[in-house]
Amino acid sequence: MLLLIPGPVQTRPETRAAMAQDIAPWDNDFRPTYAAIREQVRAIAGGQEGVHATLPLQGCGHFIMEAAIRTFVPAGGKLLIAQNGSYADRALRLATEAGRQVVALPGPDTRPVTAEEISAALAADPAISHVAIVHHETGSGIVNDPEVIGPAVRAAGRRLILDSVSAFGALPVDLAAHPEIDAVLFTSGKCLEGLPGIGFAVARIDSVTAAAGNAGSWSFDLSDVYQHALRAGWGSFRFTPAVQALAAFQVALGIYAAEGGQPARLARYRENMRVLRDGVQALGLTPYLDARHQGPVILTVHQPADPAFALQPFVDALKARGVLISNFHNTKVPTFRIGCIGAITPDDMRGAVAAIGGALDALGVRQREAA
Repeated sequence: MLLLIPGPVQTRPETRAAMAQDIAPWDNDFRPTYAAIREQVRAIAGGQEGVHATLPLQGCGHFIMEAAIRTFVPAGGKLLIAQNGSYADRALRLATEAGRQVVALPGPDTRPVTAEEISAALAADPAISHVAIVHHETGSGIVNDPEVIGPAVRAAGRRLILDSVSAFGALPVDLAAHPEIDAVLFTSGKCLEGLPGIGFAVARIDSVTAAAGNAGSWSFDLSDVYQHALRAGWGSFRFTPAVQALAAFQVALGIYAAEGGQPARLARYRENMRVLRDGVQALGLTPYLDARHQGPVILTVHQPADPAFALQPFVDALKARGVLISNFHNTKVPTFRIGCIGAITPDDMRGAVAAIGGALDALGVRQREAA
């Protein structure tokens, strides 16, 4: 089965094989593995030794996002969220239920937020201490570029939380060049092509230290994660982790380095996207985004207007042809989305395009323009 969702992603056999072992996460033989992972991902983020630290947390991207909000934004503090997609909507809920004041900056999910919009919102409310953006909006596929937004946040003297869960490892991040970023957030099961189970924050040590006592939650306190590492060592987890996922992640990081790191990973995903986008357009389908706003992670496509089309039967027809995609959409209009990330190649995407055409034919979908 070819898994074409934006995470968990298709993985290499050797990555999956690393899961097939029993491991004690606090055993001295495993500590160097975990400590090395922290160093490797800090380097991918452009972090600096003594300035940035890798702070892992068990769970999914929502867990690490809530932890970052609770840790860096004081209780009752104000947070600006660029609300141009479904995952920004989720960040808004996480922040609100954590007792933070959210200032929403609404926008369409068809284009990135601009530096001018961020600057204007910050100028209008000096009480806002932090900005949160979703680097890649997995609902639609747009990219909110920290190279555009970061300077605006820095010029206003505020702080930035970068949710890069579905982008990290493919889209570049350079923390050394962005002192305004308190933390970049990501998970093990997306563009780094590991298995799901671990969230990561690569964070500024001074920001983490200053945030002690903010979280109001032991589980979601990144400051406590940092203090634990100082006490027990960088190879020690606070609570029982998904340790097999960590072992698999070490293998995935080795594959990532051998491929050529971030530039090579991005180049492969971009070619996957090009093949897929050209292919679906040749089938008469309509991409949701303009090409200039299309990120490399997922292609979102308008559902066809033909009454013979329905999403679940289409997903089932694709699955019967060896391709599995998401059976839901996060856009305001009916769409379907196809992932371009994971251990997949442009040839895999050509096969996926053929499967899409076959599924549409089998369902009798002739009118393929947007509904």
